[in-house]
Formats: sequence, structure tokens, C-alpha cells
Amino acid sequence: MALPLFLLLSLLLMSTPLVHAEDEADRPTVMVFGDSLSAALGIEREQGWVNLLSERLGDEYRVVNPSISGETTAGGLERLPAVLERYRPDYVLLELGGNDGLQGLPPRQMRANLARMIELIRAEGAQVVLLGIMIPPNYGQPYADAIAGVYPALAQEYAIPYLPFLLEGVALDNALMQSDGIHPNASAQPRLLDNLWQVLAPLLGEPS
Repeated sequence: MALPLFLLLSLLLMSTPLVHAEDEADRPTVMVFGDSLSAALGIEREQGWVNLLSERLGDEYRVVNPSISGETTAGGLERLPAVLERYRPDYVLLELGGNDGLQGLPPRQMRANLARMIELIRAEGAQVVLLGIMIPPNYGQPYADAIAGVYPALAQEYAIPYLPFLLEGVALDNALMQSDGIHPNASAQPRLLDNLWQVLAPLLGEPS
């Protein structure tokens, strides 16, 4: 006996989320965990480098971006456990520390926070890519050097891939920066992605 039409439709609607969930589970998840540089502050979100990364990776990967403008390493560390539980990433692009530097927070504490985040990410079985940041010498060159030095030190300690400076080729070009001189504009986003891609592509087995 044929099933009533309403019953067939109900079964179809009930099965669709399951198919979608299975499809999501089959794809490796790349999570970007950062601050305003990753959250596309001041531009349309679809113009940001994270969205461009999603487009470049295509359907083979799921890209999620729980980045928050203004985030410090302390705030990121507080949020990270819940974010890891929610997204279950396979790869994490860790882009934090710039706001610590701009606020004059202690480099030693910044390093400890980033180290703990790396450990939490690894404990969940995900691989970490550390994205480095350099800051202007507002608090003196020694302080700026101390902030920049955190990233290679952690990369060596934990043997993880890292990008020395996400804004390489961008930060000193006024044509690629917003009026605040801190955040890259929409035209700069493809360059940010290219900078990252040099480090990420080998990890994913993608052509660089």
C-alpha cells in the first residue's frame, strides 16, 4: 500500500539533516581561531581571507571561523575548550596575540596562554598552525621584539608549522591598510591568504 504523501514528505525532511551531518563529518574541518584580522573587521566578511580560504579549499574541507575582534590570548584561552567541543576541528589556525601587544600585556603571559591553547588543541587530536604577528614599537622596540619572538619560540618548542608574519607585504603598504593603520583592507585579503597558504598547503597536502 502506498504511503500517504504527508508521511513521505515527513520522512524526507527528517532524513535531510542526517545526510547533511554525515557530509559534514566526512570532511576535515579547518578552524580559524583569531582576532579582528581573521574576523574581517571593517570589511564585508565574505571579503576576508578566511572566506577566501574556504573558497580555495572548496568542498573537500569545512572551514569554520569563531574569531572575535578584540580577542586577547587570555580571552581565547577561556573560550577555546567550548569552541573545540563544538567544532571538533582537524586543523586549527591560531591567530592571536596582536591585541596583547597593542594593550601592552606581558609577553610571558601571552606565551603561556598560547602554549596552553596549543596543548588543548593537540589534546583533541588536531594539528596547529601558528600565525605570527608583529606590532608597532608603541611600547618600545624591545617590547615589540619580545612579542614577535613568542611565535618562533613556541613553534620550535612544540614542533609546529608557523607563519612569522601574517601581514607580510601588507602592513607597511598604506594602499592595503584601513585608515586606522592596523587592519588590512579588502584589497589586502588575497595577499594574506597567499602568505598563509605557503605554510598551510604542505600540511594539507595541497599544491602551493
